[in-house]
Amino acid sequence: MTILVTGGAGYIGSHTCVELLNTGYDVVVVDNLCNSKEEVLHRVKKITGKELKFYKVDLVNKAELTEVFRKEKIDAVIHFAGLKAVGESVSKPLEYYYNNITGTLILCEVMMEFGVYNIVFSSSATVYGNPATVPIREDFPLSATNPYGRTKLMLEEIFRDLYQSDRRWNIVMLRYFNPIGAHKTGLIGEDPKGIPNNIAPYITQVAVGKLDILGVFGDDYDTPDGSGVRDYIHVVDLSIGHVKAIEHIQHNPGIVVYNLGTGKGYSVFDLIKAFSKACRKDIPYVIKPRRVGDIAACYAEPSLARKELHWSAQRDLDEMCEDAWRWQSNYPNGYQNDKEIL
Repeated sequence: MTILVTGGAGYIGSHTCVELLNTGYDVVVVDNLCNSKEEVLHRVKKITGKELKFYKVDLVNKAELTEVFRKEKIDAVIHFAGLKAVGESVSKPLEYYYNNITGTLILCEVMMEFGVYNIVFSSSATVYGNPATVPIREDFPLSATNPYGRTKLMLEEIFRDLYQSDRRWNIVMLRYFNPIGAHKTGLIGEDPKGIPNNIAPYITQVAVGKLDILGVFGDDYDTPDGSGVRDYIHVVDLSIGHVKAIEHIQHNPGIVVYNLGTGKGYSVFDLIKAFSKACRKDIPYVIKPRRVGDIAACYAEPSLARKELHWSAQRDLDEMCEDAWRWQSNYPNGYQNDKEIL
């Protein structure tokens, strides 16, 4: 069975390619490399000892994407490709709407042309907006506070409309919480472009000396220690969730949505403490004002995925931090200029 992974050279995409290959699937990757590097795919091959096919293609280029489907016999798609920085989406909304929504529409058009109706969609917990209570269930009201989140919300609605129009479609929408960590080998991990937008790579870059100090946005929330509480999930656990979704879609037609999270809330200070333990050094930080749009607490109720996908997160916060540090300390500059294993 051949899986097309869009955005497969990205952080979550590359780890998912590893799990797919190790499970026995054939993998075809399309990625425009706007926020990733081809080097990661060589490392995926090194980790798994297996080959995959790669096409440098932008989803908004329908002719090039069509050519990929013409050359490869695709059975299902895992759709990661998209711009994902919340702050950047506020300053560049048209770019986000065009890239994320138009790219997905073209992908679905091409899939239909070639009779491919199975897709796992990378959604996000951002679609819950500011939830009234935690833990968050899949049936909670949906909203979004920024253009990035709205693209995910809109695409979920598009997929629902698509399914209503044509019941041949089988769609799994996965809402993830906060992926961190790296592969146990330390060969692949999170390599953000420029200054990290997410806290985990920011902490690791402070620990390795690339950045001076971590900013903690708010220590006066209504949480146990005053800092924001989030559901951090190991990227390998998250990737295994996608493999389970592919297995599920083969035997359970329809459209479904699942939270992928641990169901546990960790504070920013919990995260700093765990990273300090992993790298055996203090992480310097400074308290800054709350950011507009940030909420006090956000964590999943993951029991539906446990029941229907037979999936649950296995790795704890210490392991997430140890693996993230192994990757960052092995490759302080990420994939840049690291060609020794090719």
